Amino acid sequence: MSSLWRRDRAARDEEFATFVAAATPRLRRTAYLMCRDWHLAQDLTQLTLAKMYAAWPRIWRTADLPAYSRRVLMNAVFDLRKRRSGTEVVLADLPDRPGQPDGSATDLHITLMQALATLPVRDQAIVVLRHWEDHSVDTVAEILGVSSSVVKMQSMRALGRLRELLGEDFARQ
Repeated sequence: MSSLWRRDRAARDEEFATFVAAATPRLRRTAYLMCRDWHLAQDLTQLTLAKMYAAWPRIWRTADLPAYSRRVLMNAVFDLRKRRSGTEVVLADLPDRPGQPDGSATDLHITLMQALATLPVRDQAIVVLRHWEDHSVDTVAEILGVSSSVVKMQSMRALGRLRELLGEDFARQ
């Protein structure tokens, strides 16, 4: 019986390693969009993967793993925001990226990230999941544990706030 258990565990671990290799870049990018700090994004990604590994025997064959991982990540971001002081400001330097001859793409990125940072955390999550990762309203609602109408309403308000901050012509640049 123990050799069967070991084979099953080895198969689960191999599946987890495959999942980690495929999901880590997406999770890290989403975490960065939520916190604007690559180091913190890496920590949130590792926390997400650790929690998933703990639940792996239960979820590896039955759960929608990408959706489950997004939910765990968003919960980690929300928990972090609850613990963090309201006066603390996270400032991150953009990583060096050789070969960028035009600074306008970097300027655009910085402007968008600063505007996104002004939104409440749930609104940030909705904008990131809905418009950056291009998930449906229903998928975002499921990830965040809210209704579709909440996603629609908060998305509309968040985009309106971003338009106020950036100006109506910003998207056409």
